[in-house]
Amino acid sequence: MASVFLYHVVGDLTVGKPVLVEFYDNEPVESALRAIADTTEGGIPVWKRKQTLKGVNLIEGSEVRLQRFVGILNSLDIVSFLAKAECLEDQEKAMRTPVAEVLTPNSSLLKEVDPGTRLIDALEMMKQGVRRLLVPKSVGWRGMSKRFSILYHGKWLKNIETSSSPTTGNRSSSSSAPRDSRFCCLSREDVLRFIIGCLGALAPIPLSSISNLGAINTHFCFVDASAPAIYATRKPPQDPCAIAVVEPTPDGQQKIIGEISASKMWKCNYLGAAWALANLSAGQFVMGSEDQGNPTFPDFSINAQLEDMEKTTVGSRPWKFSSRSVGFFSNPASSMAAGAGARYRGRSAPLTCKVTSSLAAVMAQMLSHRAAHVWVTEEEAEDVLVGVVSYTDILFAVTKNPSTVISTIP
Repeated sequence: MASVFLYHVVGDLTVGKPVLVEFYDNEPVESALRAIADTTEGGIPVWKRKQTLKGVNLIEGSEVRLQRFVGILNSLDIVSFLAKAECLEDQEKAMRTPVAEVLTPNSSLLKEVDPGTRLIDALEMMKQGVRRLLVPKSVGWRGMSKRFSILYHGKWLKNIETSSSPTTGNRSSSSSAPRDSRFCCLSREDVLRFIIGCLGALAPIPLSSISNLGAINTHFCFVDASAPAIYATRKPPQDPCAIAVVEPTPDGQQKIIGEISASKMWKCNYLGAAWALANLSAGQFVMGSEDQGNPTFPDFSINAQLEDMEKTTVGSRPWKFSSRSVGFFSNPASSMAAGAGARYRGRSAPLTCKVTSSLAAVMAQMLSHRAAHVWVTEEEAEDVLVGVVSYTDILFAVTKNPSTVISTIP
């Protein structure tokens, strides 16, 4: 296993990644909604604009570039902002609000690294809270792992010295390579996709249960289904950015019925979700109020796929709220009853696994659903919540095996 993280470098994960297009903090909220729909993990890095002199961009170094980074804005941040009373009263003004007034600054979420940085070092950074890695976009750097340097999707890569040895330390092997202003941004999802492609080299860890690996985080955030949904946003968690909506069981345990998270808000009807967050209980918000008396509220022309954000208007026609109306359902048939006391809720249903689920199965769940976490339930009692598994928990699980210890030695 040690060779997977020791002899591979960050540059191996950047092949084919698009060049980073910076999103600035003076852009309006409506622009952020479109940008979030095209990104991973339901969030976008936000930057301050570059300094200019008479319309010419000044050359900046790494330190200045990192100083311009503000934080990562996610979909739950935006829905929480739009749920404020003043925003609901004047939604057009709220949509024009600069994201700098919505985002909580956190510059520790991003770190710039050289393409020759060892993968094991990158994983350590992410375990400490880094969510994005900013990597120079260059095809001329030396030190790329041999396994990935010669062929990529059947095509020969150009201008790469394949005879160079793998990078074995934190030193940069590309210091002499030409640099420009182009960068790509690696997320934890990119790292997880790389790891799941190396399951054979990681054996037997992928087939071990998340319980045996200690990957279950029991310190999760939750809100009672009967409480107002807005309570979930008073102090939203950062990793994962998700709050479980639970119902108490007779024996004092908690049964999960849904979640309020950045993953679920991704590509939803933001105005509809904001109204529901401000006016409904947590249970009504995640289940759909068709079971709770069908309250009505104004119809918002913004659709669940964000296809026409520029034409956001507020109508006067009453509209019945349901999970489907804010984009939780994938089709109308998914709201049909599946049995006595049960309802198939499609996209509004929380993503769950069992304590006995294998690490490989959980990783596959997260990637297939584009989710940053999976809720963990007991093996015997269905839907009884015991914890959550996030990207960070997986990174700790795959790197704590004794066979990876030597990979941290320069």
